[in-house]
Amino acid sequence: MKLSERFTEALTFGTQLHANQTRKGSGVPYITHLLAVASIALDYGANEDEAIAALLHDAIEDQGGAATRAEIRRRFGDTVTEIVEGCTDSDTTPKPPWRQRKEAYIAHIPTASASVCLVSAADKLHNVRSILKDYRQSGEDLWQRFKGGKDGTLWYYRALVRAFRTQGSTPIVEELDRVVSELERLVGSNIFISPVGI
Repeated sequence: MKLSERFTEALTFGTQLHANQTRKGSGVPYITHLLAVASIALDYGANEDEAIAALLHDAIEDQGGAATRAEIRRRFGDTVTEIVEGCTDSDTTPKPPWRQRKEAYIAHIPTASASVCLVSAADKLHNVRSILKDYRQSGEDLWQRFKGGKDGTLWYYRALVRAFRTQGSTPIVEELDRVVSELERLVGSNIFISPVGI
């Protein structure tokens, strides 16, 4: 598949939206995450709309809510907007409490479209890979970066694997499971995973 000018426009737009944002605790420019998620999604068969949504998956949540949603719709159409919306756990400021947001996000995955699941799984896969890398460098201090702390973060990613699997097993979900399992082994987790409605 050849990517068109729409993808280039989305890359520029995403870079501008997230220009002042960095990854939690690392100071790494946020665009690295967006590029990684798009790359992972494409590696697992994303079409151009899904790849564009991967670049913009955090735009509504982190960079403007309803106004950004409207701009994504104007520039990239309904399909991209619906995928980005499906990857958004909150579009309000202030955001609802962390656990409430995460439980709601997990609960919507079993009924989400295949496109939303692909982009969301790509996002979560890059996040867990980053956590794994940073844990090897920072150890237990890493968990201070996350609102859910160690237990909440590990619960969230394991519960996501279970939620994605309700739609069937796919190569990206299997890879996410492997990386989450590696993180759990590394940190010695014995977290109990509640069903959270799934």
